Amino acid sequence: MRLIFQIIYTILTNGYMYGYFSGKIYKGTTKYTCVPGLNCYSCPGALASCPLGALQMALNKREIEIPFAVLGFFFIFGSILGRFVCGWLCPFGLVQDLLHKIPLFSKRKQLPYHSVLKYGKYIVLFGMVIVGSAFLFTGFVKIPAFCKYLCPSGTFMGAIPLLSGNEQLRMQIGGLFYWKLGILLFLLSISMKVYRPFCQYLCPLGAIYGWFNRFSLVQIYWEKDACTACMACQKACPIDLPPEKISVSTECIRCGQCVKACQAKCLRLRK
Repeated sequence: MRLIFQIIYTILTNGYMYGYFSGKIYKGTTKYTCVPGLNCYSCPGALASCPLGALQMALNKREIEIPFAVLGFFFIFGSILGRFVCGWLCPFGLVQDLLHKIPLFSKRKQLPYHSVLKYGKYIVLFGMVIVGSAFLFTGFVKIPAFCKYLCPSGTFMGAIPLLSGNEQLRMQIGGLFYWKLGILLFLLSISMKVYRPFCQYLCPLGAIYGWFNRFSLVQIYWEKDACTACMACQKACPIDLPPEKISVSTECIRCGQCVKACQAKCLRLRK
């Protein structure tokens, strides 16, 4: 059910078909709003914007201001959904999920040194999204550092479709595109073996929503007294969380696999 929901949601939020054929970005009124997941503004089919892009635009202003509107957006969706957004409403998360289903290689839930690497997304959030966007310049113009130098969703859903449909853009390809293409291909290839490597280790949006997991309205509740400690939930969990951490971990994306696997019915997804 989750996979079907992800596919339908991705199609609905990237349904501007003319953009794919013309190599042009949709610029209608809905583009002034954001969707909660990592959905690139530059995707030719995107009907709305990415909240990380909006945050960087706010930080790219000449004078540093607190971006109250974007922070309010994160607070609303974070307090209601938490990382449910990552599990159900992120197009690039869907891409990684599909790649991980390809029957190649032995599958891993995490990379070695996961306990250290998982903090990479917080480094990206502060170093590139916040500090980089507020203080990094090209000449006298501030740079949206994450979007420009790292974001694989922007390359996959934005740059590649635009280049395929726009000859003038293809003539302007330079080193920066090949740098980001290399990052994308690296992450996509790892996704076939490791579950959602970008989400687990690099995504600043996941870092933001993860802070809300403890108190968001969408929760997975664990009834300790009913638990038989069979650990079927941990085996089913794509990121290897034990039952006592599922409801509080910043890593849980509310995929619901643990609830499905629990024979004792001590785990429940509530919305």
